[in-house]
Order: sequence, then structure tokens, then C-alpha cells
Amino acid sequence: MMYVSTRGQSEAVTASQAIIRGIAPDGGLYVPETIPAVDEAFIRALCGMNYRERAVAVLGLYLEEFSKEELNGIAAASYGDNFDDPAIAPLHVLDDDTAVLELWHGPTSAFKDMALQIMPRLLTASLRKNGEARTVSILVATSGDTGKAALEGFRDVPGTRIMVFYPRDGVSQVQKLQMATQEGENVNVVAVAGNFDDAQTGVKKIFGDRDFARTLAERGYFLSSANSINWGRLAPQIAYYFSAYCDMVGAGKLAMGQKLDLCVPTGNFGDILAGWYAWQMGLPVGRLICASNENNVLTDFIATGVYDKNRPFHLTSSPSMDILVSSNLERLLYCLTGDAARVRGYMQALAEQGRYDVGPQLGADIRADFTGGYCRDDEAKAEIGLRWREQGYLMDTHTAVASRVLRDLRAREGAARPTVIVSTASPFKFGAAVLEALGVVTDETGPALVDELAAVTGIGAPRPLSGLGKKPVRFVSWVEKEDMESAVSAFLA
Repeated sequence: MMYVSTRGQSEAVTASQAIIRGIAPDGGLYVPETIPAVDEAFIRALCGMNYRERAVAVLGLYLEEFSKEELNGIAAASYGDNFDDPAIAPLHVLDDDTAVLELWHGPTSAFKDMALQIMPRLLTASLRKNGEARTVSILVATSGDTGKAALEGFRDVPGTRIMVFYPRDGVSQVQKLQMATQEGENVNVVAVAGNFDDAQTGVKKIFGDRDFARTLAERGYFLSSANSINWGRLAPQIAYYFSAYCDMVGAGKLAMGQKLDLCVPTGNFGDILAGWYAWQMGLPVGRLICASNENNVLTDFIATGVYDKNRPFHLTSSPSMDILVSSNLERLLYCLTGDAARVRGYMQALAEQGRYDVGPQLGADIRADFTGGYCRDDEAKAEIGLRWREQGYLMDTHTAVASRVLRDLRAREGAARPTVIVSTASPFKFGAAVLEALGVVTDETGPALVDELAAVTGIGAPRPLSGLGKKPVRFVSWVEKEDMESAVSAFLA
């Protein structure tokens, strides 16, 4: 299987080459030329497997260069004792029609671990397959969780260096401390004076600077990405939607072949796009519910076909969704149109005018697959309290956005369809907001909130977050957004 750029001005490459490059030379994102199809027998077989085996079966359809033995070894090393639940991605049933897919049992307590524990191993294997001798330098822009997950995944991996940029005032205290205390000799963390979109735009500009790339090559480096713009990040996420479906069947909440709705808290559009790929492969999905916070650019886009980032930016208690430029949407536009020139036009309009209009037909095609919704911060916090009181289930602020959007959608429709809510982070990463949602007034800050939330709820805090306050802080520097390239140059001097 070959991979092509969404902007159509770069040559087709193999899966390993796409993983190494991260982003195509023309600025586009790599997508498979075809989406592999599966049948019910394939899904039935998955139901008898553990998570590692399911991941290998799904990934093998996209990564044909990798033998089953290679993928088995990679999956075994990626999904093991580093996760605190043997199911890796356990399903928690709330009621007859609703379950929560918990994707935060990995080493950084966020869903990014599902991909970023396996991606470094895929990358190093890809480097070997292509005889690449240079050191790969991973650049990451994070809205909170990707940064720590990438740092942990690439920590001291031979032949790699990693640098993470995050918005200085746009992540939670725990998220910031997780990154600032990161261990490893090949890592660096720098705050950006701006929001996530500023950090993401800055990283994309660095990737597009060919003179800078030549300078780094002379030093023995080349750049790649661990954001979900890298296919090696996105592909592993497809597997957990198949796993959730199998677990719903196993729990007796779904009949094999029955359609399942997926409700996903969405920022950069990668997580929900992985669900769309699973659907296109043949997973019985009814619809994808794209849940946003007050930065509701995606809700408006799905409703109108107009993507417009020219709007106020809100700092919310669900910071990983505080995004106005959802990069992975480019992949969906290409897959639905097959027209790279058209996609280039949309991306150029977004860069120059901050908006684009896909027109009535494409807008209708998107609405055929996606339903959008959003909620305010106070509504998400109310949802946390409601789920806790009614069902004894504690959720974080991002999961609460999805839960509230689903609740509102069901109220409008007057019916409930079988739905899995994708839970993207442990509630202990956002202790202040969760405690407030539970009606607890506290003067505690930072890591102390982890212990207080555990005391209030009687739930044990995840191992990676316990004792976080005792770790030494290593990274405290920040830069203006215009100086990000200079910071990279200094790191790779």
C-alpha cells in the first residue's frame, strides 16, 4: 500500500517513508491510496483477541512492509505493564445504551499513549527499513496531552531527539508539570507565548522551511512529527474503535452487525478521524458525534460547510480541545473529494483568509457521517457532577464535553442509540475543575489536587500522577512564537 499527499504535489511513498517524514514535502498530510475493507468475519475474529492482537490485526492492513512478527513484537513492547489495566483500553458500561471507552490507562494518563507508546517503535523500525543514518528530530506542538505522551514515548530512544512546544498559559497545572519534569537525555520542552494554534502554526512553518532543513541535514539531523499529522500516530488509533465495538458485543450491549454511534471530544480532529477510517473499513458505525467545547469551530463547520477560525479564542477547563485549526480535517476533505487541487485551495484560503467554504454538496457529504455539538464550560462541569451522582462514574473535563453533547442530542431526538463515549484523559489530570464540578472548594494547587481528588472520591490516583510534585523541574524556558525556529536550532546545535 502506498501513501499520497493530500495536496498532490509530492510523490507516493511507502508506509515507512510516510512515518519517517511525518508531513509531505508539499505541506500536505499522508493518506493511504486505498482504505482496506474488512468483513464481519474479521470483526468476529477480533472479538476473541486481546488488545495487542487486535491492534496488530488492524495495523497489519495499513503497514504491509511490516511482518506480523515485527508488529507482534512492537505491540507487546508498547502495550504491557506500562498500562495500569490489562485490557489496555477498557470499556466501562454506564447503562443499556451508553459505555465509556477509557483510553487513559497508559504512562501519561491520556489517550495519546495509545498511539505514542507504539509510534516510536514504528519509527525506529521504519528508519532501519530505509537505511536512514541521520538522527531524527521530533517536533511537537501540544495543547496539553500530546506533548507529555510524545516525550515519554521517545525518551532516550536511540537515534532520536524530541522537542515539544506548548502554549504557556493554555495547559493545566498538572499537564505543565508533567512536561517540565520529563526525564531523558534527548528531550526538550519550551513554552510559547501564544495559544495552541500559534504553536502548531510555528511547527508547520519550521517543517516548510527548506533552507532550515538543509542546515539541519548538514548537522546530521532531519525533522519529523509526532502529532497526529503523522500517519504513524493516526493509524494505531483506528484499532481501539474496533476493540470498543468487540467489547460492546462481548458485554451484551450490541448484536454483531448492529450499528454503534461514537461520541468523541474533538480538537485537532485526529481521534474522530480514526473512527471514520474504522467505519470506512467496514466497522458498523451509525454516526460520529463530534463534540467541542466553546471553541466550536468544528460544530459550525459541520452545520454550515464553512470553516472559519476568525473568532474569539477561549481558554477552557478542557484545554486539549482549545483549538481553532483542526489539522486532520484536511485528510477528511481529501478522502471525500479525491481532489488534491481543491484541498490545496481550501488550505491556502485558511492560511490567507482564515476561512474556507466547501460548498453545499461536500457539506452534505460531511453531515451524512458527522453530527456536531458543543457545550459551555459550566455545562461540562455540571455533567461531571451529574454522572458522579447518578452513576458513580468520575470523568475528566474533555470526556464530560462529549457526555453532555450526547445528552443534549438524545434530548432533542427523544431517543437513545447505542453509543460509546471516548474518554481521553484521567480526571486526575484536571483536578481543580473536577473538584469544582463535585462542589468541593479547595485552596490546593498543582499536584496536591491529585491527592485531594483521590481523598474526596475514594478512587486511587493513576500511578504516573502520584508523587508528581516531588520530581525535579527541568524545563522552564519560553519563547515568542516568532522565535521557535531559533529554539530548535539551538537544541540541535
